[in-house]
Amino acid sequence: MAGRTTSRHAGDTKSRILDAAETLFIDCGYEAMSLRQITSRAEVNLAAVNYHFGSKESLIHSMLSRRLDRLNEERVKLLDRFDQMLGERLTCEHVLGAMFIPALRLSRDPRVGGKAFLRLLGRAYTDPSAFIRDFLNAHYASVAVRFFDAFQRALPHLPREELGWRLHFAIGALSGVLAGADTESLIAEFSQGKSMNDLQLIARLASLMVAALKAPLPDASQLAMFAAVLGDATDNDAEADADSDASTATAAQNSQHATNDAANEAHRDADDSASSSASRGNPGMSAASAHTHAHTPAHASLDGESRGSAIEACPLQQVWHGAT
Repeated sequence: MAGRTTSRHAGDTKSRILDAAETLFIDCGYEAMSLRQITSRAEVNLAAVNYHFGSKESLIHSMLSRRLDRLNEERVKLLDRFDQMLGERLTCEHVLGAMFIPALRLSRDPRVGGKAFLRLLGRAYTDPSAFIRDFLNAHYASVAVRFFDAFQRALPHLPREELGWRLHFAIGALSGVLAGADTESLIAEFSQGKSMNDLQLIARLASLMVAALKAPLPDASQLAMFAAVLGDATDNDAEADADSDASTATAAQNSQHATNDAANEAHRDADDSASSSASRGNPGMSAASAHTHAHTPAHASLDGESRGSAIEACPLQQVWHGAT
């Protein structure tokens, strides 16, 4: 009896750690979450994490596998069923259905996924961490190859590289929406408050992806059109740069003219002031010395002090004692 209780307690501890890691991963992503945050949320100590998982990396592997293993098993099982039913008549819609339907079913079941499941799925496929990408690529490589081959059979007109790009963009866009915290409210808003069953939701999710995947390759006329658009954008950028350069040059010239005018005005004022001082018999200021002192820079104080005006910049004893 005691052994069974201990085993149940250990299982509860492990589940709490996995649940805490999952919540933090959905909210923060792999790089932003720490073991300290996980243990605090799970109300366990670090020793419990080390005992059950050994490291943060092993914990995240277990957390993702707990949900994604079941999901991908259900996906492959449904794709196999479609293959057996349709053979060469397999459509793009069926392949997408094999991807989406199991995810929706698991999100409806609180025992194996629950409401947060779609957000977990979206976060897993949009998380920028190399660690997460490497795990998904290694752990589910066979599933990815299986679905890629099915898409290629359903879309034989697309070169393999082109199909890869389109799947990358389409699934990335969908995952980004699923990873958001407001996915359910967005769905409710788009449906205008009306209830939406799985059929309606899958049809909406798949319609844009199907259109993107089935779109014909750009022909010569489309390439020429986009070449013209890019050319126009480049020309506009060049014109804008030229206009900016011209405006800058004009502003610089105007500024230089203003500076020169101000300097000339200062010269005239200094000459007038010096002449006036000399005519009044100022003991320390002849016209020539006043002119010289008036043009001493404010920052070039001859007595080692920085002062606020051209006259103050010269040594005070020169001003008062008429030294030259």
